[in-house]
Amino acid sequence: MHKQFLAAVSLIALASTPAWAQPAPAEPEVQDGIADIVVTAQRRRESVQDVPIAISAFSGDQLRAQGVSNTLELGQFVPNLVAQNNTGLGSANAYYIRGLGNTETIATFDPPVGTYVDDIYLSRQNANNLSLFDVERVEVLRGPQGTLFGRNTTGGAINVILREPGEDFGGYAEVGYGRFDKKLVRASVDVPLADSLAVKVSGYFQDDDGYAKNITTGERANDDDGWGARLGVRGELSDSVRWTGSYARIIANGENLLNQECDPRNNGDCDGRFVSTGLRKGNEISPSPYLPLVISGRKANYGLGNRTASDLVTSNLEFGLGDDLSLNLITGFVNQIQQYSIDFSDGRALPSLANPNPAVRGDTRGGFTILNDGQNDQFSQEVKLSGKVSIFDFVGGFYYLKENNRTDFADLFTVAPNTTIILGDRTLTNSTKAYAGYFQADANLTDQIKLTAGIRYTDEEKKFSIFDNRASCNDGSIEANCLSNQNLTGPSGVAIPRSQRAKVWTPRFAANFKVDENILFFASATRGFKSGGWNARGTAASQLLPFGPEKIWSYEAGLKSDLFNRRVRANLTFFYADVTNLQTPSALVAANGSITFLTRNFADYRNKGVEAEFTFQPVDGLNLYANFGYQDDKYIIDRSAPAADIYGIQSVAAQQAACQAALAAGKIAGGANVPATLPSIAACASGIITPNGSIATPVRTPKFSLAIGGSYEIPLGSLSLVPSVNGSFRSKQEVQTSNYTIYSGSVTGTNGTFPANPTAGQALQGSFSEAAWLVNAGIALNGPDKAWQLSVNCTNCLNETFVQSALANTTYLNQPMMWQVRARVSF
Repeated sequence: MHKQFLAAVSLIALASTPAWAQPAPAEPEVQDGIADIVVTAQRRRESVQDVPIAISAFSGDQLRAQGVSNTLELGQFVPNLVAQNNTGLGSANAYYIRGLGNTETIATFDPPVGTYVDDIYLSRQNANNLSLFDVERVEVLRGPQGTLFGRNTTGGAINVILREPGEDFGGYAEVGYGRFDKKLVRASVDVPLADSLAVKVSGYFQDDDGYAKNITTGERANDDDGWGARLGVRGELSDSVRWTGSYARIIANGENLLNQECDPRNNGDCDGRFVSTGLRKGNEISPSPYLPLVISGRKANYGLGNRTASDLVTSNLEFGLGDDLSLNLITGFVNQIQQYSIDFSDGRALPSLANPNPAVRGDTRGGFTILNDGQNDQFSQEVKLSGKVSIFDFVGGFYYLKENNRTDFADLFTVAPNTTIILGDRTLTNSTKAYAGYFQADANLTDQIKLTAGIRYTDEEKKFSIFDNRASCNDGSIEANCLSNQNLTGPSGVAIPRSQRAKVWTPRFAANFKVDENILFFASATRGFKSGGWNARGTAASQLLPFGPEKIWSYEAGLKSDLFNRRVRANLTFFYADVTNLQTPSALVAANGSITFLTRNFADYRNKGVEAEFTFQPVDGLNLYANFGYQDDKYIIDRSAPAADIYGIQSVAAQQAACQAALAAGKIAGGANVPATLPSIAACASGIITPNGSIATPVRTPKFSLAIGGSYEIPLGSLSLVPSVNGSFRSKQEVQTSNYTIYSGSVTGTNGTFPANPTAGQALQGSFSEAAWLVNAGIALNGPDKAWQLSVNCTNCLNETFVQSALANTTYLNQPMMWQVRARVSF
């Protein structure tokens, strides 16, 4: 695959015609009132107001005006979308749409919210926090998109469309400086080479010191450094043939390390964010910072940090087959490398009821450290036919995807100061091969009534293999503790399969009723599915258990409208999602104090709610918006399931019964299982069972979300001044699967007395996240004809702090207040 990738790059470079594969540019239409945005949510160009799907669409100018610089920040504007960095990894975004998402980047687990760049699917989320520096538009599609976008879109899709080369010479250059010594440079230029050929060259560079202070090493942490370059082309090869393609290289080096508001050695110092790990930063450190441990491969020299490199090649060859038909050959190559060393317990013990605020140890190898050296190669080919026949608008085609992944990773656990053990050092290889055919047609029965039906058939096969890197597992014998294919059996002794096959139909049905050109009612039913996988983060072969595909039926009914001469836009969607075999990743503190990772199909899932988006332009220059989301969700477990599955894993119903029996016996969840007799308290605060023995509240689904804001362009002669403000609110939520939170206040049970408790008091560590507001603001001065701009903006301007995520009783906080000054020149 790597050779294919390099060959493709060479061919495109020789042809001098790389550009991002996409349909024709979709500039907002010039008209009075709110501008329209043309989207490709149904794989053809349509007005966003004509598509019977819940879509939030942002033009490039909107994104810049609202201060959105990367895809992570979309979560502040879209109803029922939660967007956050993965724990530890600043380059990886975890999206949750209507409750469906995940925070896992291991290659055997696929995200349920797909990320697409110009029709090319990015299968891995380890580097999907894309910098939006030269964007035509971004579409956030809520609900399953399994018919037209395919597998792994049970929650929805983030569709990024980049700008094509323009017809005229021009571009822009931008520089910025901000808090924590942040430096930013962005630029893009369009160069027409002929009437039918144009090239675009664009790029960016950013660097900062990081917003967290490391009190042990004196270094700064949680920086967001990187650069990207893109070379693209648009060529009109003939009157009926058009080709676009591109090559992009993106480097993203950013962390999201565990940090605290106050200095853990001096709780009176709360001026900033603080990290205490003794593991030092560095791309390659020699000798290995983990000596005398023997760790295989180049990861043995990784210092603290996260480094990713992505190469993306796309090609879209379009043939016009008359006035009403077009054929597209869409090809994509993606190569991603991720190298990191992340300390997930900040150089000390993980929090527990017995020790809710562990003392700073400054472990030089980290407290619980994962070393990762991964490479992902992906090739996709799509043949798409679209057009119009009689009263039917249609799109259909065939799709092929081949993905190969190699992950060399190790888990280190410091059991006491200067005493670190290797829990696992292994190389995982896995592959996916998927074929699909799809077709969707709209029957325009009258000017007012349109019926839609679509279907997709997917046939995919996944394989994985694991090899233990430790010398003792490669001396001619395979011990029982080796993470190797030979030892892949569950606790019951049943063999763990190393391949999975899925053959799935995903239909879609929709009906539109257009009252007039400005009001549309729609209803739809859509099916989607997400691939199965393996719990590859296990540190024992018996833990590498498979989990099955996740499937969904989603039902929507809604209204899209432009009112009062396009001065008011009101879109409303009601939804009901019915998910079977929800894939749920979880992590907990094991009996020895390390982290145990679990991913299972714990339960089914139901979610219902509403999304409302309002845009107002009462007068020219004044743009206001208000977006609202509500959702009500729950897990559904099978009460009639056997007490254990074929691998010997307890069912959720049986686990809940065991937990409730342990609580009745006076044991406290989160404490040691003493006496070591049944019922075991280990059944509580694990998976989706809470510390009090109930079924957990699903994570990252705040009941209410609200986004409001606006901007006003004030004319100042040939200049203009544009102040803007945006606010987003979400209600309280849980962010750890078992809802386990450590609260202040001692508690005594039959398994001991603890200085903290798992039920009530002040939240110290763990799952519970209070309701929170975020406010962003900015002001920009535009020159004549907007040829230049000076701007100042801030994000999280009020410096609010809240829990964004959790892992094994630790809590991850949102970013602090950031400000930036920018100067931009267009030419």
